[in-house]
Amino acid sequence: MTKPVLDIILFSTKLAELVGWEGPGLVVAWYFFSGIIIRLISPAFGRLTALEQKIEGEYRSKHTDLLNHSEEIAFYNGSDWEKKRINDKFYELVNHIKFVLHKRFLMGIFDSMLVKYGAVMVGYTVVGLPVFGPGREKYLKSINNDPTKITKDYVRNSSLLINLAKAIGRIVVSYKDLQNLAGYTTLISEMDEVLTDLKNGRFKRTQVTESSEADGNKKVEIMAYNKMESKGKIITSDDLQFIDVPILSPNGDILVEKMNFHIKPGMHLMITGPNGCGKSSLFRIMGQLWPVNGGQLHKPPID
Repeated sequence: MTKPVLDIILFSTKLAELVGWEGPGLVVAWYFFSGIIIRLISPAFGRLTALEQKIEGEYRSKHTDLLNHSEEIAFYNGSDWEKKRINDKFYELVNHIKFVLHKRFLMGIFDSMLVKYGAVMVGYTVVGLPVFGPGREKYLKSINNDPTKITKDYVRNSSLLINLAKAIGRIVVSYKDLQNLAGYTTLISEMDEVLTDLKNGRFKRTQVTESSEADGNKKVEIMAYNKMESKGKIITSDDLQFIDVPILSPNGDILVEKMNFHIKPGMHLMITGPNGCGKSSLFRIMGQLWPVNGGQLHKPPID
């Protein structure tokens, strides 16, 4: 912002020495008028950008919800509904972006017509002031009606006018950059938080690849588990039976080394235990959300 302001002062002063203060005053007045008109008819791009970030955040949030609640969604066969919710939000985001781009396209055309082409007409008026303005007789007398000097002054004044117009134009249209900056502030803040989390290692996922028995907790190799490969067998039957099926945590801790039980149709069973003992893991294996890492699982088919 400092450079355009300095350019305006320097070029206006020099141009005023050659054509009078009417020249730079007319240029500044035109850009001031253009800025007011643009401000009145321009959409609130800052608000539209903020709304775009909000919709995009909701779109990402739905993906996060899908990841966090994937098991519940799978249990209740809610994949079609979740797919519809995500697609609806995606199309809402796409339509909003198209709307903003359409507005920017129309405003770009209007800016070009008003600021650029309008400024050209004002510029020709300013350049012609020495020859056609009120002080034309004084000017022509000072150069002895020399066409060469008239051409020289015309080229010099045009150069000064072009640089003055560029400096003013940068300030007039700078509000667009400020609006976009305001809209992206939230996104930059979120990105900074993510980078901080990455630096602190909060997004690292622990994986065990070697067998050990440190601290009394048995570990097993879980590379196949992470790839959702099943080492055990799943047999379809009317009964529910676990035969030597290990219950593992996501990082490879053995919660139950060998689970064995047999439930027939009509039987009732209550499973109790403290947090982390493997109750939910048992149902995840039964629902085939987690692989069977050994033994045999007899279960009814999933409809």
